[in-house]
Amino acid sequence: MELRRVRLPFRVPIRSSLGTSRWRDVLLVRVGTPGGDGWGECAALAEPTYSAEYVEGAAGVLRHHLVPLLMATTGGDVDAASVGPALAGVRGHPMAKAALETAVLDAELRAAGVSLARYLGATRTVVEAGVAVGMSSSVGALLDEVAAAVDEGFRRVKLKVAPGWDVEPVRAVRERFGDDLLVQADANGAYRLSDATHLAALDPFGLVLIEQPLEPDDLVGSAELARRIRTPVCLDESITSAEVAARAIAMGAVAVVNVKPGRVGGFLEARRVHDTCVAAGVAAWCGGMFETGLARSANLALAALPGFSLPGDLSPPSRYLAGDLVAPLVATDGSLAVPDRPGVGPDLRPDALREHTTGSERVPLG
Repeated sequence: MELRRVRLPFRVPIRSSLGTSRWRDVLLVRVGTPGGDGWGECAALAEPTYSAEYVEGAAGVLRHHLVPLLMATTGGDVDAASVGPALAGVRGHPMAKAALETAVLDAELRAAGVSLARYLGATRTVVEAGVAVGMSSSVGALLDEVAAAVDEGFRRVKLKVAPGWDVEPVRAVRERFGDDLLVQADANGAYRLSDATHLAALDPFGLVLIEQPLEPDDLVGSAELARRIRTPVCLDESITSAEVAARAIAMGAVAVVNVKPGRVGGFLEARRVHDTCVAAGVAAWCGGMFETGLARSANLALAALPGFSLPGDLSPPSRYLAGDLVAPLVATDGSLAVPDRPGVGPDLRPDALREHTTGSERVPLG
């Protein structure tokens, strides 16, 4: 197994309630098998802001705990289904676990000649994508960025919001682009239940949803907020497993679920979250972490499952990254084709991998 670090610049800095990012530092996991290599991309950010995980910490837990535990538990006879149970004794670290599981799954599917979409049970060959827009320097700059997305054919835009940057930018976007544009807001936990009256001021703008308005562990508060505002409450950071999703749904804390493979521990658990939402009649969509084309291609396969009824954060990485590790993904009228080749993602480009690599290490297996 190999841990590889790569660094890609954002085309423009990404600003949200969590801070401003100018680079995407990415941890890749490579699993070498007799049938070929498998690759997984860790969703963790450089700093522990979105969640407690961060890139350096993910590398450490993989190196010192997850890989040794996986080998000791399985005796080296590893398949994707065995990864989650083998790592259950390590609390937390779902993004690191997901990267390892994905690398194993990629090798397994490539050897079997099966695509991730087929393996997961996808029912579509094309999925509609949405665009995530960070907080801008001005409302005018925000409108220009949204206009560019609309001109490219995207019908859904997600606006990052926070106290002091919410009602007015949302109002401006709705007034400029009308009711046909699907608009949703993403707070990344920036508000408190005491802000309910203020958040209700967003209700007249017909948002598809407001994503993670309160802190991730405040399911009780989310349920109360859902009773006080008309805008559907979507949970992101709060949903860490299918079990938590079922609990949040039962509490009335969530009307829409954002499913991210990295946040829930991998694609197998992401499919279980999807199934939980379908069984409960709750809308779901596939979120994004400003991934490279490797992980974004995999997310396209997940988003093709029947229960994902809303456009996901699936716009091509070329919209936000100045460079990529795979051949460019292309959107046509705001939609992207679901990959159908064997494995989890496309082949990495050796030249791009060399160009953007900042470090690499082999992890001992015994």
